[in-house]
Amino acid sequence: MILTTTPSIEGHKITAYLGVITGEAIMGANIMRDIFASITDIIGGRSGAYEEKLHDAREIALRELEERASRLGANAVVGIDLDYEVIGQHGSMLMVSASGTAVRME
Repeated sequence: MILTTTPSIEGHKITAYLGVITGEAIMGANIMRDIFASITDIIGGRSGAYEEKLHDAREIALRELEERASRLGANAVVGIDLDYEVIGQHGSMLMVSASGTAVRME
């Protein structure tokens, strides 16, 4: 399955548009991660714990997108858009949403 942010795939002809699909992942952030992130905010640098959570959430959202496309009989998803949000009380959860168009190609 080809997943791409582009509207088409070079060298392939889209023969059927099967619909807009989505995949989401919401990951809770724990108190220890928040404490270490606060320290990183003060002294500067990257927050490895949050980066890892974002990576995991993105992978889950894209995997869901691929599974939904497959159930529709697609062999590619084009025009993928990834959105990131902080949600929940006090911004305690990270959400990644992936959307795209499931297609069948030659």
